[in-house]
Amino acid sequence: MKALKDRFGRTHNYLRISVTDRCNLRCVYCMPEEGVAFTEASHLLTYDQIAEVVEVGASLGITKLRITGGEPLVRPDLHTLIARLSGIPGIEDIALTTNGVFLAKQAQALKDAGLTRVNISLDTLDPSRFAFIARRAELRRVLEGIEAAAVAGFHPIKLNCVLLKNVNEDEIAEFLRMAYEKPLHVRFIEYMPIGHADDNWRNHYLPLSRVLDIANERYVIARREDVKGNGPSEDWEIEGGVGSFGLIHPISDHFCKSCNRLRLTADGGLKPCLYWMDELNVKGALGDTAAMREIFAKAMDIKPENHEMAAKLADTALSHVPTERRMSQIGG
Repeated sequence: MKALKDRFGRTHNYLRISVTDRCNLRCVYCMPEEGVAFTEASHLLTYDQIAEVVEVGASLGITKLRITGGEPLVRPDLHTLIARLSGIPGIEDIALTTNGVFLAKQAQALKDAGLTRVNISLDTLDPSRFAFIARRAELRRVLEGIEAAAVAGFHPIKLNCVLLKNVNEDEIAEFLRMAYEKPLHVRFIEYMPIGHADDNWRNHYLPLSRVLDIANERYVIARREDVKGNGPSEDWEIEGGVGSFGLIHPISDHFCKSCNRLRLTADGGLKPCLYWMDELNVKGALGDTAAMREIFAKAMDIKPENHEMAAKLADTALSHVPTERRMSQIGG
């Protein structure tokens, strides 16, 4: 197998790697407030094991990585993993998704180690609302992390805002103003039913057409294709602005036909698709390059055509079994 190509002709060059399922926040759309059973440290892939998986993936055409969690910056010495991965032949781009709370102290070390870009979660600009959504009062530290990322020289800096109906939708205009005034790329993300397609999700789901309605009321906007990244964002520029914004709408307008990604969970599961239960554990293939290549090949064989989250919203029949893992257990 010379390239990671699935049954539908999609070539995969992007691996998202979760390094932990632990997090210092408890965001309402991601984790329960309490009672979460975290993976024991001894069951997590070590940095050496992660690097081994990436080395095989790179030999099959993986060029882009994203480090996720949980919150990846709670894993000690993450910069040492970044340095290891950045030295693997074929790896061209390494990004990080973080809640930003611990970023201020680590931004420069991560940049020096070879981290290319950062995505920082920011669902509200109001301190009290942040405490409600994240169940922790940490907005100030997140804003400090954004500033530290800029000082370290990361570009672009992307802000990930999960929109929740009747929670933060009234801040859409303020986030758009940020994208107009600052060199930031603000990405609005639909609330996804990962591991919990319950009434809370249905009640707070908001299609991103609302963002375009508000943007068109206030600005002249146009599509753009030059925002660096590996993901499925539909990107827009604002006339006269210094930043930009993007829409990630896996439910109202899913992007499965162009999917180029695999996911590696912190405990060693290689997932062809975020939404479905299917995953292949890589631990048994560690130390055996041929066996690891076979796992990548099987992931291509079992990858479905799409995730059917829209069908779940409509409460219609699904073709596969959705995962019971929460987003924090898979990797955001």
